[in-house]
Amino acid sequence: MAQKPRTDVRNIAIIAHVDHGKTTLVDGMLRQTNVFRSNQTLTERVLDSNDLERERGITILAKNTSIDYEDVTINIVDTPGHADFGGEVERIVNMVDGVLLLVDAVEGPMPQTRFVLRQALQKGCQVVVVVNKIDRPASRPDFVVNATFDLFIDLGATEEQADFPVIFTKALEGKAGYAADELENDLRPLFDTIIKRLPPPVVDLEGPTQLLVTTLEYSSYVGKIAVGRLTQGTLAAGQSVLQITAHG
Repeated sequence: MAQKPRTDVRNIAIIAHVDHGKTTLVDGMLRQTNVFRSNQTLTERVLDSNDLERERGITILAKNTSIDYEDVTINIVDTPGHADFGGEVERIVNMVDGVLLLVDAVEGPMPQTRFVLRQALQKGCQVVVVVNKIDRPASRPDFVVNATFDLFIDLGATEEQADFPVIFTKALEGKAGYAADELENDLRPLFDTIIKRLPPPVVDLEGPTQLLVTTLEYSSYVGKIAVGRLTQGTLAAGQSVLQITAHG
């Protein structure tokens, strides 16, 4: 089998404690990569799609979306940030190669952040740390970055994983920067760091098709939908496939 990196793809998860701003950040990423038409009204919290999520203002089920940035498709999985839904987080880590670890500029890494980060590090994921809400009056970016580094060491991160890049953001305004006091007017620093520092998937395009299904959905228009990660082989739009069990 000839495994090769797909340099035109990144599979990433966004991990954070509840209310640290990850769904807001994803909404900003979608806006700035023109996923929506200029005249289209964008509903806030795109990935909080079911009624309970909108009511409670948190993400419960892992959601998937894709954006295109400079000839690279970035597949994003927005994961739950609440401890009650930790099983959903563990399952979704298997779909990705890299992680955005989003932490609040005041609170820093929280208990649920620790739980999820452990899963990602054990799986071997590389991490980009995103310090959000940098404009809060009590923000303490240096403390938060140091606390995050201590957490990496405590969880047994490798030397490469502990040498994580840091991006500072104001997700509500769609701004990011390499320094807390020097934000640009868009999220380009974040996109560039994702492409440069998070690895592409390595796949065998010539092997028999294998799709790891992680989510089953239903659409009244097309029926059942399986969402997952293509680990081997290829699939084309409109192609018919068969599901074959061990018993045929």
